[in-house]
Amino acid sequence: MTTTAPHLTRTDGTTYAGLHLIVDLHAAAHLDDRAHIEQTLRDATEATGATLLSLHSHHFSPQGVTAMAILAESHISCHTWPEIGYAAFDIFMCGETDPHAALPILADAFETDDIRVTELHRGTP
Repeated sequence: MTTTAPHLTRTDGTTYAGLHLIVDLHAAAHLDDRAHIEQTLRDATEATGATLLSLHSHHFSPQGVTAMAILAESHISCHTWPEIGYAAFDIFMCGETDPHAALPILADAFETDDIRVTELHRGTP
């Protein structure tokens, strides 16, 4: 992926705002471990080449975690449902980043091979 400006993304001759991955993890582990989820967001951010600005999370009672990594290039968010082994991630990035590099980090951290990804090019003409 190349860029025409630091905040725009260019792929196959098309310039757009950024790449948005909608990621569903099924049969996943560690979905109620807030510290583990926060570290995974840090690791995923580093793998993509993005810049972490802040990280916030909340643990629900009796279970589940919502976490958000605010990036200079946009965000990574996570919402978990441990009772059904499911986590929903949004990975939205612009510029010279590789959102796909987060996928093996997520698979490893949550011990699953069942990852379903929908890719959107946001801001296409």
